[in-house]
Amino acid sequence: MLKNKEFLITVLLQGSVLILGVIFLSMEIVSPTWCLVLTAAAIILVNIIATRRRYAQIKKLTEYISDFQYGEESLDLLDNREGELSILKNQLYKLCLTLLHQKELLRKDKIFLANAISDISHQLRTPLTSITVMADLLEQQDLSEQKRKQFTRNILNSLERMRWLIESLLKISKLDAGSVVFKRETVKIQQLIKKACSSFLVQMDIQDQMLVIEGEEALEFDCDIAWTLEAISNIVKNCMEHTGPGGTIRISYSDNHLYTSIVIEDTGVGIAKEDLPHIFERFYRGKNASIDSVGIGLALSKSIVTEQKGVIEVESEPGVGTTFRLKFYR
Repeated sequence: MLKNKEFLITVLLQGSVLILGVIFLSMEIVSPTWCLVLTAAAIILVNIIATRRRYAQIKKLTEYISDFQYGEESLDLLDNREGELSILKNQLYKLCLTLLHQKELLRKDKIFLANAISDISHQLRTPLTSITVMADLLEQQDLSEQKRKQFTRNILNSLERMRWLIESLLKISKLDAGSVVFKRETVKIQQLIKKACSSFLVQMDIQDQMLVIEGEEALEFDCDIAWTLEAISNIVKNCMEHTGPGGTIRISYSDNHLYTSIVIEDTGVGIAKEDLPHIFERFYRGKNASIDSVGIGLALSKSIVTEQKGVIEVESEPGVGTTFRLKFYR
């Protein structure tokens, strides 16, 4: 309380009035009765002035809060003076800053959600349209058996694409909500990588792509096997889609006292310099994106690696290839 400047000023003024009253009383300038009356009146006046000033400031704060509540975003409230009201003003200033920051975050989240819904709708609409068209064509009586098989295969491919998209979105939603509990399982790195690449071997063979895995066979590390498989698979799929016939996808791994490293590199078309900072953003499709690219696989991989206290880095040179580095810290 003694550090309160407003309180000290009031006490000093009251003390000064009392001292003057004692001086007047000792000098017998006025009668003792009048001296007491005038001293009491002066003290009351000091209190009234101090109270009115305090209530005026409180009223101003109340009006400010009311205006802020109804949309006025002015922050003309910061007070560097000492005193209880000044402390209250500063605390309200911090609160208003926090609320404005939260409001801006909510606005950005709202925009992101709207864009995400739009992107999801677009991604689902394309295969749905294809399925509808193919289903209508299948109803034709004079359709050849070859065409019927082709349309059926196209429908199945579209359904598979929709399934992958929906499952990926559900996985990202779980990660965002923090509802995923990552396990700590010991696994041989080479076995993990081979399992992540197993579903792409046939397609790589068709495209005459070479898969090279380098590293000590006995190396192990701790991770959530299922989720880490998802992260590696998405990156390998991205590399495969952006590597032409006769290209190479090389996966190497190593281990040290700080982290386990998995490096995935390709000899594909590479990533444009302006696209490089955005490739882990959801639904982002760069200049060299494939026709079927949704822009969600790499975003999912980054979320998985980050949630396991890891980092993912990327380097690329257009026309030469791209390198992804995954580091899982101990």
